[in-house]
Amino acid sequence: MAKKKIRKTIEDINRKIKLGKVVVATADEMVDIVKKLGPEKAAREIDVVTTGTFSPMCSSGAFINFGHTQPAIKASRVWLNGVPAYAGLAAVDIYIGATEPSEDDPLNRVHPGQFKYGGGHVIHDLVAGRKIDVRAISYGTDCYPNREAKKRISIADVPYAMLLNPRNCYQNYNCAINLSNKTIYTYMGVLKPNAGNANYATSGQLSPLFNDPYYLTMGLGTRIFVGGAKGYIIGPGTQHNPFAERGKNGVPLTSAGTLMVMGNLKEMDPKWIVGASMLGYGCSLAMGIGVPIPILNEDMARYAGVSDEEIFTQIIDYGKDYPKGEAKSLGQVSYADLKGGTVRFKGQDIPTVPISSYFRAVEIAHILKDWIEKGDFLLTNPQELLPTVPLFG
Repeated sequence: MAKKKIRKTIEDINRKIKLGKVVVATADEMVDIVKKLGPEKAAREIDVVTTGTFSPMCSSGAFINFGHTQPAIKASRVWLNGVPAYAGLAAVDIYIGATEPSEDDPLNRVHPGQFKYGGGHVIHDLVAGRKIDVRAISYGTDCYPNREAKKRISIADVPYAMLLNPRNCYQNYNCAINLSNKTIYTYMGVLKPNAGNANYATSGQLSPLFNDPYYLTMGLGTRIFVGGAKGYIIGPGTQHNPFAERGKNGVPLTSAGTLMVMGNLKEMDPKWIVGASMLGYGCSLAMGIGVPIPILNEDMARYAGVSDEEIFTQIIDYGKDYPKGEAKSLGQVSYADLKGGTVRFKGQDIPTVPISSYFRAVEIAHILKDWIEKGDFLLTNPQELLPTVPLFG
């Protein structure tokens, strides 16, 4: 008699979580489990696989209501610790973007610019409980007569602070090299001339979207770890591209899916949401994100068992091709090779440099695993899955 196919639901898994009987593995652990048992047996044994990534994620920011003033003000321009925030929302509602530099930053006029403080640093300072200076100006109205207000606030003082990041957790990204004859400064870090180093992003086999390459379990309402707190996926990120070329295992070979995420800033931990200064490029925010992958069937076990040896990305020249908008692949490399410390390029061994922290990604996956095993974190059914077709066009 043929074995009955494995079919679990998120409700089935949540019952096991509540009873303390759920079996959880990190994505690293799942690689070995699938190799040892095969995907069918692995799917019978494992209920949830936890993933993690910690990396600069530029398309990030926070909605903040900084509280009404006396007299009342309808803010038209706002600065937080000297960093401009977007005030075109309502009286005291603003959005602070992670990459916005301080207004008096010399930028790259003194090259390479240091970008010592920006929106990501403001967000980190708030999460860390520090007081920040708010300055708001207005043109004045009958109901909001105040034309200028200054105050010091902490995250405990504000009525509302919600992280909402338009594009995080890239599903694969380029391996960046520099074939020009001068050092360049990029969002992929500092790249030495003449292919002196190769920089890469993502945590490879631990990265969330590598473990669910077709977005079969993720979408609107998926509960996740974000910035040390429980948050949610609220849709595809702003450069979500499900039609990227894929390998036989379904894993994209180039940049593909992205996530839009949100979470309560008041509940976050400054260890997992950190302002970043990228030399010669700009400000950013290093984010920690972890997504649970429910192992609903054998296919999900197979996807979640993907290893660094099976995940590939493209080598791109950021010295000439990328800035011209003519990026083309100069070769393909696995994450196993990238994490090994060198890649072979045109007969040379080039040292590799991660801009993501694999160590912290492992820690996130284990924290999420612990939450689930203790019954502190239930999975959610997405109301709508991430799209597997283009959003527009």
